[in-house]
Amino acid sequence: MKITIHASFLPQDDPDAALAFYRDALGFEVRNDVGYGGMRWITVGPADQPGTSIVLHPPAADPGVTDDERRTIVEMMAKGTYAGILLATADLDSTFARLRASGAEVVQEPIEQPYGVRDCAFRDPAGNLVRIQELR
Repeated sequence: MKITIHASFLPQDDPDAALAFYRDALGFEVRNDVGYGGMRWITVGPADQPGTSIVLHPPAADPGVTDDERRTIVEMMAKGTYAGILLATADLDSTFARLRASGAEVVQEPIEQPYGVRDCAFRDPAGNLVRIQELR
């Protein structure tokens, strides 16, 4: 059996800010941008990996989520504890410099971790934790 990761979902509460981070700062291509009911779902991904995407979605869109749960999601997004993603790059230092120059919120500068990886971390405009590991 062969299974691949096709798409992951991250919440976004400001589509234009999400585009500025994922398209402009990270350099991902926009694969889809769909609006419905005043909300937008934006699909992005690395140009050289057409089979792998991130869907930036409005967190309030799920009809099964209660008003109390929506409030909790908004609070967790504001704290940066709701969602995250782990990316990888061969050149961590230049990726870090590019993101810092874009004005992205730095959580952790590049560092050797005791568990054997070198990485850094940012928060995207919605508060999602974006960790980036150096490929070795």
